[in-house]
Amino acid sequence: MSKAASRFAFVSSDTDDARAALESLSARYGQVPVAEAEIIIALGGDGFLLQTLRETMSTGKKVYGMNRGTIGFLMNEYRAGGLEERIANAVAETIRPLEMVAVTHDGDSVSAPAINEVALWRQSYQTAKIRITVDGQVRLEELNCDGVMIATPAGSTAYNLSAHGPILPLDAPLLALTPVSPFRPRRWRGALLSNKATVRFDILEAEKRPVNAAADHTEVKAVASVTVRESPTATATLLFDPNHSWNERILAEQFRY
Repeated sequence: MSKAASRFAFVSSDTDDARAALESLSARYGQVPVAEAEIIIALGGDGFLLQTLRETMSTGKKVYGMNRGTIGFLMNEYRAGGLEERIANAVAETIRPLEMVAVTHDGDSVSAPAINEVALWRQSYQTAKIRITVDGQVRLEELNCDGVMIATPAGSTAYNLSAHGPILPLDAPLLALTPVSPFRPRRWRGALLSNKATVRFDILEAEKRPVNAAADHTEVKAVASVTVRESPTATATLLFDPNHSWNERILAEQFRY
C-alpha cells in the first residue's frame, strides 16, 4: 500500500454494487479508519454522498465520490484503476451548508444542517399558507402553495430544479428561494437571495393547514416557523475530476432543455 493510498477511507451505501466496490477498492488500495483518513472515498449515489458530507463536516477531510448509485450528479465516474492519480489531480470545491431552526406547534426547537435545501410542504389536502420574511422584512405576506424551499448552489440541481427553480454555479454567493406549485400569487416564481440572507417562514393557519419541514433528510413535523441561513462556520469539501468539474456539470445541465 502506497503512502498516498494510506490516506484513504472507503465507505459505501448498502447496495450490492456499492458494497462490491468497497471490498474491491479496499483490498487494492488498503483501508484506514475514517477518523484517521485525509480522503474519504464515498461509493454510492448522491444521497449517500450527502450523508458522508454531513458526517465529516468541518473536520477538514475531503470527500471524493464515485458513482455506484442511480443518477450520481454529484459523483465522479467509477473506475477502479488509477485512483491515487485521480485524487492527486482532483479539483476541490468547498461548500457551506444551510442551518435550519424549526419551531413546532408544541414549542420544541429543532436545528439541522442542509447541504441541498431546506424545504417546507403541506401535509393535508389544503394548500399551505406561509409568510416569508427576509432579513427582518416581510417580503410575501401570504404564499398559498404546496411548499417552498431554500436551496444552496449544491442543491440547486436537485429538488429545486424539479420545482423549476434556477440552477446556481457552485461559487455563486446566492441562495434560491423557490415555491412548489404556487396558487397565490400564481405568477410568483421565487427569488434569488444573497447567501448572507436570513429567511423566516411563518405558517399561517397552522393547525388547519399543517406543514412539515426538512433539512435534507432531517424532517420536522407540524412546524409553526422555520428560520434558515447559511452556516457561518461549517464547511464540507468535495473533490471532482478536472475533466468533469462541478461548474462544467452545472453549465451542461442548463443546455439540456
